[in-house]
Amino acid sequence: MPEKVLVIAVKMPEDNDERFNSSLDELKSLSHTAGATVEKAMIQNRKRLHPAYYIGEGKMEEIKEVAEDLEADLIISNDELSAGQLRNLTDRIGVHVIDRSQLILDIFAQRARTKEGKLQVELAQLEYTLPRLRGRGEEMSRLGAGIGTRGPGETKLETDQRHIRKRIDDIKRQLNQVVKQREQYRKRRKLNDAFQIAIVGYTNAGKSTLFNRLAKSDAQVENQLFATLDPLTRQIQLPFGFQTLITDTVGFIQDLPTSLIAAFKSTLEEVTEADFILHVVDAANPDLEQHQQTVDRLLTDLGANTIPKLVVYNKKDRLETDFIPMQHPNILISATEQNDIGRVLEKIEDTLKNEWDAYTVSIAPDEGKLLHRLEKETIVTYRSFQEESRKYSVAGYIRQHHPLRGLVKEN
Repeated sequence: MPEKVLVIAVKMPEDNDERFNSSLDELKSLSHTAGATVEKAMIQNRKRLHPAYYIGEGKMEEIKEVAEDLEADLIISNDELSAGQLRNLTDRIGVHVIDRSQLILDIFAQRARTKEGKLQVELAQLEYTLPRLRGRGEEMSRLGAGIGTRGPGETKLETDQRHIRKRIDDIKRQLNQVVKQREQYRKRRKLNDAFQIAIVGYTNAGKSTLFNRLAKSDAQVENQLFATLDPLTRQIQLPFGFQTLITDTVGFIQDLPTSLIAAFKSTLEEVTEADFILHVVDAANPDLEQHQQTVDRLLTDLGANTIPKLVVYNKKDRLETDFIPMQHPNILISATEQNDIGRVLEKIEDTLKNEWDAYTVSIAPDEGKLLHRLEKETIVTYRSFQEESRKYSVAGYIRQHHPLRGLVKEN
């Protein structure tokens, strides 16, 4: 039986209408992803947040009545609340109150599959909980099984701060080991000079569907926010034979809790190590501009904004009007159409050719290994055996720092 949720939000004078409504819609989608049904959203216009209650006391009484009428199980605030505000609202309304950050953390707790993913979620939840512990002893002791209570709450963690700090240190040690292992793996890929493409995008933009089609994989695909948490890497081949690794990453979202960005740093590091980025955008979403800006801002924060990028506008089958792309280079597709997958591969190749250096080289017949490497590690656009010289003439494109760079000459 889904939990009945009442959503509350405060709109300040400086809040942009479009962004505020987008944020509220997103909170409803997040609630749905967590397994709840949103019965109603209640908004209050205020000049500033109430320091003790977040909303005004008059509005709080109204919310209490509506919560009773709806028999709401949970109230979710659109903004992050302090420990005092959470406690005061819960006490006054008589229904458990959580905020947006707790909701996102809860979804991550439900969806983490690998040991690393679970550790990262627990770390983020503990770091969120720690400053909010004072005076929450009774509340923590009666945590049950519902939205906002998964993860540390389920294991009945003592509310003692020292105990939680010790657990945080322990998780960080374990995660450092995971990060080191990941770094070793990445170094091996770099030594093998594997080219890496990272798929990024706003959550639910269709990244995993595109990843599956490109990699002929069966990664989890759901029409829900945060379906992917643990990064997957597969090898793919471009039309001219160039082989590359492609990685699916966790979906980005506006107002992502700071503790989550920190906790998922090693997951997002896959993006910073990439040689090329595919930014997938839901072209049919009315908030696509906001979504693009959120992803671009996070890429800048990660220091990944200078990596060459192709914007893939997805879900063209859902468009009702002519589409005008905002970023270049770009391609408009539907990730469910096989023809479009071929177009994406060609577009990646064209974009790389614009970034890389053109080369020509003559290769003797006994240099088969070099010829094979060129076909797999560069984009070979021409290859022919020249009878007069008894050599292969090869032309193509090679990236600037490739180990074979010194063996080929520029056009």
